[in-house]
Amino acid sequence: MGKQYYTITYGCQMNESDTERINGQLAELGYTEAPAMEAADIVILNTCSIRQNAEEKVYGKIGEIKRMKEKNPDLLVGIMGCMAQENKEKLIARMPIIDFVLGPYHIHDLKEVVTEALAGRRHVVRTRMNPERVKDYSELHAARKSHIFAWVPIMQGCNKFCTYCIVPYVRGRQTSRTVEDITGEVRQLAAEGYKEITLLGQNVNSYGLDFRDGTDFGALIRALDEVEGIERVRYMTSHPRDMTFAMVDAMAASPKVARHMHLPVQHGDNEMLRRMNRGYTIEHFMELLSYVRQKMPDIVVTTDLITGFPGETEEMHKATLRLLREAQFDSAYTFIYSPRQGTPAARMEDQIGDDVKHRRLQELMDVENEISLAKNRAMEGKVYPILVEGPTKQDESRWYGRTSGNKMIIFPKTEGVFVGDVRDALVEQGQTWVLKGRLV
Repeated sequence: MGKQYYTITYGCQMNESDTERINGQLAELGYTEAPAMEAADIVILNTCSIRQNAEEKVYGKIGEIKRMKEKNPDLLVGIMGCMAQENKEKLIARMPIIDFVLGPYHIHDLKEVVTEALAGRRHVVRTRMNPERVKDYSELHAARKSHIFAWVPIMQGCNKFCTYCIVPYVRGRQTSRTVEDITGEVRQLAAEGYKEITLLGQNVNSYGLDFRDGTDFGALIRALDEVEGIERVRYMTSHPRDMTFAMVDAMAASPKVARHMHLPVQHGDNEMLRRMNRGYTIEHFMELLSYVRQKMPDIVVTTDLITGFPGETEEMHKATLRLLREAQFDSAYTFIYSPRQGTPAARMEDQIGDDVKHRRLQELMDVENEISLAKNRAMEGKVYPILVEGPTKQDESRWYGRTSGNKMIIFPKTEGVFVGDVRDALVEQGQTWVLKGRLV
């Protein structure tokens, strides 16, 4: 039997996409995917450092791998991704079983590094940030998990420096791929039968600003409209600071862009937004949200919220509750503020206690859950086209698909229906997180 690899991904969709390119390079070296970690000849952890508990999970997994390496000294172990960039040589000093550490800009080096490690030259650390490497993304073969849905990175890094966020320090400054490079990859995906793509970036709305030639996210959307074969274009994630009315117009005019916008507001109080360095006010956010809904009345809008940020008073917390009731998001991803070493917010005074954070989180969730349930119940009795994704994890007799607005509709498995089909579904029951119905 040939050599086998096993990769584990932590964190965001960008990491999921990077792992597909990691797996693609391992396949080019002749590796096949192992059915379990214990069967692998090489194990790679593609890591996240956005929260402390993400790093703790990685260290826990490395402890498991250490026991494997004691039984099999020839096992290769690699750490890649944001945690690799942040910790660099410290990882190997703490865990000598690690053979190589590669930052996000060194995915391209994986084949060379693995070949060197097999030759006995181990403990390789490559974390220098090189924005030029972003232009080479299209050269990396991706071993994609799906034959219908595909991640497409359009940029690397972020220039925003929100005070709570580690991303600019581990992913570097923003570097965009060219429109031609991205559309070329999407055309190839369409030729291979892919139906839906998701454009990835730390802040897709700032796409192209580093070119300084007028290219922006709206221009990319218009270029992708010309690619035949792709049914839907999704994107994540947006930032209110860089979203313009012109971009909204381009999305509204697009026959492909999904009617779902994830627009993280993060808080309902202007002073909190200032302390977070978000670069906009609640008034601006609400004006933008109003324009989005005016241009796309069927849009589904979701958001992110942080509670317990340093200095958050009870009145500031109540401002976020008021925002939820006014904005009427379809859903909200709510997070307790978690200090990240190396960020300005971690050094701020007036840190909030855990008990207060958890209470405020629950209050946010209670309000948003009421809104989400009401919005989903309002869909009952209506028919929506869905892109079929296959059986649910819990029950293979129940399949699901998503609307253009990214609402999941679960339906009984139906003869003659296949993954990737676009079918009409009747919503029979709206629940807080999902919809239940049947194909019509």
